[in-house]
Amino acid sequence: MHGFESNTGAFAGLLRDDPATGVFRVHRRAMVEQAVFDAEMRAIFDHAWLYLGHESEVPNAGDFRARSLAGRPLLLCRGEDGEVRAFLNVCPHRGTVVCRERQGNTKSFTCFYHSWTFRLNGERLPLPNDEAYSDGAKPDPKESGLKLVPRQANYRGFIFISFDADASSIEDYLAGARIYLDAVADQGENGMEVIAGSQLYSARGNWKLLVENTIDFLHTVPVHQTYFKFLRDFGTDLSSGVSGRGYDLGNGHAVVAFKAGWGRPVARWEPSWGEAEKSRLADLRVQVVKRVGEERAKLIADTDRNLCLFPNLLINDIMATVLRQANPVAPGYMEITQWALAPKGEDPASRARRLHAFNTFLGPGGFATPDDIEAFEGCQRGFGAWRELGWSDYSRGYRTEVDGPEDKIRSDHELQIRAFYRRWHELISAGMAS
Repeated sequence: MHGFESNTGAFAGLLRDDPATGVFRVHRRAMVEQAVFDAEMRAIFDHAWLYLGHESEVPNAGDFRARSLAGRPLLLCRGEDGEVRAFLNVCPHRGTVVCRERQGNTKSFTCFYHSWTFRLNGERLPLPNDEAYSDGAKPDPKESGLKLVPRQANYRGFIFISFDADASSIEDYLAGARIYLDAVADQGENGMEVIAGSQLYSARGNWKLLVENTIDFLHTVPVHQTYFKFLRDFGTDLSSGVSGRGYDLGNGHAVVAFKAGWGRPVARWEPSWGEAEKSRLADLRVQVVKRVGEERAKLIADTDRNLCLFPNLLINDIMATVLRQANPVAPGYMEITQWALAPKGEDPASRARRLHAFNTFLGPGGFATPDDIEAFEGCQRGFGAWRELGWSDYSRGYRTEVDGPEDKIRSDHELQIRAFYRRWHELISAGMAS
């Protein structure tokens, strides 16, 4: 494992974590300073496992997706042998991006600059006019193909990569988050798939603001009143409120698990969907129980969840399922990509209902996402006064976390946000990630 030199004392001062008093605060320098951002990129994003895509996005030989993550251009491609590979989307000759299309199907990749061409497995084809090289200078075909990322893993169809060749196994990295990621992957009898298309937007805020917003339940009622009114107007019963709690899943992963009044496509009915749908979902639930057992079925069908996979993958598995990734670009700017996930072979009516819920609440033009962006962009503007007002507070529920009882921890406590920031602070202070 390798790290980098840094002023750990300065980074150590970014967090106040005092269980004796129940105070947990993060200094707002962490949201605005380039030095902190650079430390995050090198200590966290250069070492952590990062989500790149889902195997369902490249179902056929030659299918590819070109993406940018942690400052690197990347290429996800399925080869003729059926293997899904993640490459650096960089020509080894002069460093030009090889694939300039965002997605498609191809038999090979050709760099437009000097026509270096590569097979789907990354192997370089013979060079044009290679007789101009002297024997000692001719590029070795084995060393001049497309470069694979240092580590790649497929967990239940989710493709993760790491730029650290010595990274731990993906199973060890996911730790306690595996049970919740499994609950997403087990919703489809034949597996899950990303619905065609993606949504890419940006926000003038630090990437950590999207992370904490996703697992922060304290903001839900005051910020999203318009959506709740919309649901009530269409007959959704919200009278029972929201019950649940947050969990620290280890390695910086965290989740809020809860139950709300809306329905779930797999497989929880709500009255506004009608009696016919009630019967269909009851049958679907029986199938889920038969496949995974009653306890797992409760987790899959009865429980909503907002899951943070450290550092930057957020999964909202609620009235629809969205995969959302925060891609840091600068201290006060991020790009956000999101995809809708669904069971393979889902019936057309359920798929249409899922997509309607996805876009109505979770889409960049929906009821919730613009509210959330306004909230954390407002935070970022407010951070301009960090010298005068230096600390953001995440102390809600800390005494309950420390003293218990555990069954008194609530979804609007901030245990899950503290879990994220503890790991974040540990890594940037140590100067390396594991």
